[in-house]
Amino acid sequence: MKKRMPVAKIMTANPVSVNLSNDLNDVVEIFEQKKIRHLPVVSGEELIGMISKTDIDRISYIYRFGEEEASRVFNTTLKLDQVMSKQLDTIQADDQVKDAAALLAKGEYHALPVMEGQKLTGIVTSTDVINYLLEQY
Repeated sequence: MKKRMPVAKIMTANPVSVNLSNDLNDVVEIFEQKKIRHLPVVSGEELIGMISKTDIDRISYIYRFGEEEASRVFNTTLKLDQVMSKQLDTIQADDQVKDAAALLAKGEYHALPVMEGQKLTGIVTSTDVINYLLEQY
């Protein structure tokens, strides 16, 4: 097993991101179109949060059995900064995959923003780490 593999080798580079001008309907549309489950939230070049499909599912659960229009209205009423995670663990692109695995194993989330200094350069998910481990066997 390659013990010193940097996160940069398994991350998704240049991830799709959103900013506070996006509403939750935009986020839902991106999740559906891009077939992804996590989006970094940025303000200019600064990473300010992360939103996941699970966050959206959690807040829209009550509308799941109702009308689609009610869900759209609800998603426009809540603001992105009310739903996104603001306290983030991040990882540096040159940190080891083992470091990412240790952070993800805590179970608090399933994706980490990957940084080069203070700049967002990628995203690494628990699936990325699992796929890397599977390649080793």
